[in-house]
Amino acid sequence: MKIITGGSGFIGSAICWKLNLSGVTDILIVDNDISDEKYNNIRGLRYKDFINKDDFIKDVVRNRIRYKVDEIYHMGACSSTTEDDMDFLIENNVEYSKSLAKWCLLNGVKFIYASSAATYGDGSAGFSDDEEIIPLLKPLNKYGLSKQLFDLWVYENKYYRKFVGLKYFNVFGPNENHKKDMRSMVNKAYEQIVQTGKLKLFKSENPNYKDGEQLRDFIYIKDAVDITVFFGTGERGENATGIYNAGSGRASTWLELAAAVFRAMDMPLNIEFTDIPDNIRNQYQYYSKADITRIRNTGYTKEFTGLDDAVRDYVCNYLRSGRYLSV
Repeated sequence: MKIITGGSGFIGSAICWKLNLSGVTDILIVDNDISDEKYNNIRGLRYKDFINKDDFIKDVVRNRIRYKVDEIYHMGACSSTTEDDMDFLIENNVEYSKSLAKWCLLNGVKFIYASSAATYGDGSAGFSDDEEIIPLLKPLNKYGLSKQLFDLWVYENKYYRKFVGLKYFNVFGPNENHKKDMRSMVNKAYEQIVQTGKLKLFKSENPNYKDGEQLRDFIYIKDAVDITVFFGTGERGENATGIYNAGSGRASTWLELAAAVFRAMDMPLNIEFTDIPDNIRNQYQYYSKADITRIRNTGYTKEFTGLDDAVRDYVCNYLRSGRYLSV
């Protein structure tokens, strides 16, 4: 059996979809009691069972998991970059992860977990996923810090020789509607353009970047989960361990992304620039680009979907039709 925590969420449900495409249905989904929106993420997928995350971790701590488990994809976490309750983040993103990781060590189960590019902060330490630079990283927000703290625990105990951590960059694609304010710009842009015919982008407050020319590494959800499942048992990367970047390896401007959305919608570009809100001004990343050298060295050779093609697939085959990933 394969277990996916956060399995009805964005990346988690997409992992289930990816596994289903390979004929794998012996899957346990772990999550909160799901809302209607999150249920839509898994309605068209195949899995064996669903369990509440709190009940699941109790069984983990007591070592009472009754299934024969091959691997755990640990995607469950509070993913809000504006969450301010550090105690809540420690409990959900750090301590929960430690308990699950220890159970995997005890039971010989492959542990693949979600880290984040938010750990890189402003990028001043670079974007290399060499584990030796982990102690040098300074995240800009509490969410990033919670992910960094778990990476540090993995690093200090040398568990990166046993686990796989994935630093997801700016992931976008179907099954993210439930994320509300944390939805990708593509999702929000489509909604704005439908309603108003234009799109608002943040002005730049950094003299090194013009308005709309802030750079991010955008990766399509289908590519992100392809990387993730690559490291699972039965895949070519099954013997690999370490903490890796899960990004496209290219940096695109917000204007380039916006233009791709307008093209996919067959509408003229219409941008309005607005000030960065006070609550994120000091946490704003102006540049990110994954160094994907190490993941290529593991044998992952697939090319990433081009930005235009990814946005068009998302807009035309999911957002416009209201579809979710399904098999």
